[in-house]
Amino acid sequence: MNAESLEQADALDRAASAFAELRPWLFGIAYRMLASAAEAEDIVQEVWLRWQGTDRETIENPPAFLALVTTRLAINLARSARVRRESYIGPWLPEPVDTSLDPTVGAERGEALELAVLLLMERLKPTERAAYVLREAFDYPYTQIAEILRLTPANVRQIVSRARKRLTAVRHEPVNRVEHRRLLETFLDAARTGNVGALEKLFAADVVSSSDGGGVRGSSTFPVLGSERVARFVAAFSPRFWPGATVTWVEMNGLPGMLVSRDGSDVALLAIEASREGIHHLLWMLNPTKIESFRRSRSRIVTTEGGRLVLADDRGAAQRPESQKGCQQ
Repeated sequence: MNAESLEQADALDRAASAFAELRPWLFGIAYRMLASAAEAEDIVQEVWLRWQGTDRETIENPPAFLALVTTRLAINLARSARVRRESYIGPWLPEPVDTSLDPTVGAERGEALELAVLLLMERLKPTERAAYVLREAFDYPYTQIAEILRLTPANVRQIVSRARKRLTAVRHEPVNRVEHRRLLETFLDAARTGNVGALEKLFAADVVSSSDGGGVRGSSTFPVLGSERVARFVAAFSPRFWPGATVTWVEMNGLPGMLVSRDGSDVALLAIEASREGIHHLLWMLNPTKIESFRRSRSRIVTTEGGRLVLADDRGAAQRPESQKGCQQ
């Protein structure tokens, strides 16, 4: 290998190392924008491809450049995702990620990470969501957000303010982690026995149960509303769902959650939204694709290999190289 080739290889290795360091942060932006770990991974892979093909010597601020590319790609994908989700079979719920190693998934603050908040953010337009995420989760200055979104700083301030008000108006004040875990444990005890009275006591009056099966696994195709109806719904499927099931406590989007398994296979993820009034939302993830994505997020690490970013699981087996899959802008 001649000197020029060695220099190019060394430059690519440096680029890969720098990108690997920023990767959790870029994933955090894309994930909050899309509420899908798989789609966020595709965005990050495309950013890596573009970073490889960029004249990096002309980039004065690589983190700012990569954040700009990530956000713009995520906005474009979010627009098409909204259309796809309109035809989704049954309730659509965000795709959860394990946050035990990085509770904030690369963010300066933990805003816009909880599943309940990600679900609320679906009400925002992609540009509004981007402005809110960059400001509230990553504490970006308004001037930089304006550059990314091709808007004025004054417009960005208005967008963030409106988005914050819209979300605050419908969001319940969450309980702390200890109380959150206690409510889940109490729910599990009542659900396993089908105790309708105990379940009703746990629920807020406006409780909703949403089951995301994606048309693949049998689940309710409509949300169930109201404390009495949800309690009876949970009790009704208790004899079929819980016998033989094992529960693993997991860290899901910054809060305790449950992974339910049967016969060695993961069959469901359960998260809740709760306030001092009780449980407001039961979020059942039954879609096998989302469960598998969560399993991968529990063991995924990033390494560099020959100028590529490689995902590897906890057994050391290489997964798909970052340079082999992309998404189109």
